[in-house]
Amino acid sequence: MTASSSHSMLPALSPDEERHSRAAAELIRERITAAGGWISFADFMEMALYAPGLGYYSAGAVKLGASGDFVTAPEVSDLFSRCVARQCADVLAATGGDILELGAGTGRMAACVLRSLAEIGVLPDKYAILEVSADLADRQRARLGELPKELRDRVIWLDRLPAAPMRGIVLANEVLDALPVQRFFVRAGHARELGVALVGDGFAWQESSSEISDIPAEDLPDGYISEVCSRVDPWIAGVSQCVSQGALLLFDYGLPRAHYYHPQRADGTLRCYFKQRAHDNPFINIGVQDITAWVDFTRVADAGLAAGLEIAGFVTQAAFLLGTGIEAMTMEVDDVALRARLAGEARRLLMPGEMGESFKVMALCRDLDVPLRGFAYQDLRRSLSAG
Repeated sequence: MTASSSHSMLPALSPDEERHSRAAAELIRERITAAGGWISFADFMEMALYAPGLGYYSAGAVKLGASGDFVTAPEVSDLFSRCVARQCADVLAATGGDILELGAGTGRMAACVLRSLAEIGVLPDKYAILEVSADLADRQRARLGELPKELRDRVIWLDRLPAAPMRGIVLANEVLDALPVQRFFVRAGHARELGVALVGDGFAWQESSSEISDIPAEDLPDGYISEVCSRVDPWIAGVSQCVSQGALLLFDYGLPRAHYYHPQRADGTLRCYFKQRAHDNPFINIGVQDITAWVDFTRVADAGLAAGLEIAGFVTQAAFLLGTGIEAMTMEVDDVALRARLAGEARRLLMPGEMGESFKVMALCRDLDVPLRGFAYQDLRRSLSAG
């Protein structure tokens, strides 16, 4: 996910956005009042993003792309999805079965992956999509409906994770960052929860005496603020139950725990996105802006191991794309103008100052003994140690 780093001069809300935001805020105010004046930030974030009909992801709004709030890697360039397809082809050649994409955005990656796999000659039996946003699901149906019949007939939409375990591959691009997080502050070596209280008609952070465990608070300075996502564990456990043989590929911005909770990262990773602007105030534009936090990949790895999965690879996005052949894809084009455009897109995906280093890729596998080309250039698994 990318957006401007400016925290000021946010675009004004339209009248419809204002009405929507007021209704979403009122729902949260009612929840806080009913709870006695305080709720956890995880509860606030869940309502702001997922409350039926009012949450950012459950209501109709253009979220991705130039006219939306942020841009993801598949929207930057089809080179990303073509690289993902190559990794999918390796897994499907060994396992057969299906692809399940969790949160498929506009459907652009799904369409490109299917076209690329058709060219390679390794197609899934089904390409299943689990999408929580009705607006995005409609956009996916429109885009994927344009595929050739042989491909579009393989696409299905689910309203829950499959009940029967599948063979194949699960794709999750920028899904974990949208899981609700708790916020905490450090005082005297202890991590205390920061929740949300009412101040007039608005919202404000309020400290709690509740302590959050498994945070290295003793190594952090007083006043340090950050996030923890305890929902990663059940999420990984639930998805892992869907895979009898194959791989779960996770793409997201984040860090190993030792870097995530670095003493110099004193203000946390919480960010909000509204119309290509990034800022750090989740208490405005409620229901019409995205709220995210970086991913603690050590926690993801621990959850994967607890679920019986193997940590088969952990690399930067740049290393994954290089391993799956992005350079050759760019250079094999004969048209000079097109090659120059693709090179510019590749730089945005690869460069450390763009998406190449901040985004990571993790492979969690079960009963899969095939080389994963996307993880051949780099191995950052040792960095996942919490010690």
